[in-house]
Amino acid sequence: MKIQPLLDYIRNFVELTEKEEAFLTSKVSYRKYLKGQFVIQQGDVCKYECFVISGCTKTYFVDEEGQEHIIMFSVENWWTSDIGSFITQTPADLNVQCLENTELIMFSHDDIEDLYAEIPKLERLFRLIVERALVASQKRIIRNFSLSAKDRYLFFRNQYPLIEQRIPQYMIASYLGITKEFLSKIKSQLILEQ
Repeated sequence: MKIQPLLDYIRNFVELTEKEEAFLTSKVSYRKYLKGQFVIQQGDVCKYECFVISGCTKTYFVDEEGQEHIIMFSVENWWTSDIGSFITQTPADLNVQCLENTELIMFSHDDIEDLYAEIPKLERLFRLIVERALVASQKRIIRNFSLSAKDRYLFFRNQYPLIEQRIPQYMIASYLGITKEFLSKIKSQLILEQ
């Protein structure tokens, strides 16, 4: 099992003893997904909080008209799930689908609770992760209200340069809340401005 990337990630926040690392390792699942497979689908209860070892996922919901709205992308060393469904153990509002062949380390709800009880500093780690996610989400909402589509695209491109190269343009457009045609116009305009 490829757990080293997760251990390296955790070291950025907290230091674990060998015994704690062994207990953590005993509580993780490892799974490979193929491109196109779902980690979670709307309506199902999210059973796992997932850490991306390799690959790329998109988190999105489908509205009543069948329109897809992308909330986020996750790549190596990022987390992915429907966190609301995972925490409350109620049906998911979101889908998580693999855009590439993807390897995940997965924690079940019960195993996360066991880890918190046995290694309290992991509760602090996950609190920090959730706090960062909340702040990022709020900032994204503010950007969506206050920035033009062009500025939102420039922010995305500057913030996530490696993601842009890995995903189709229509998905970036969905993430930005614009059509793929409008994104093409923005990109053409930016080329002319250079």
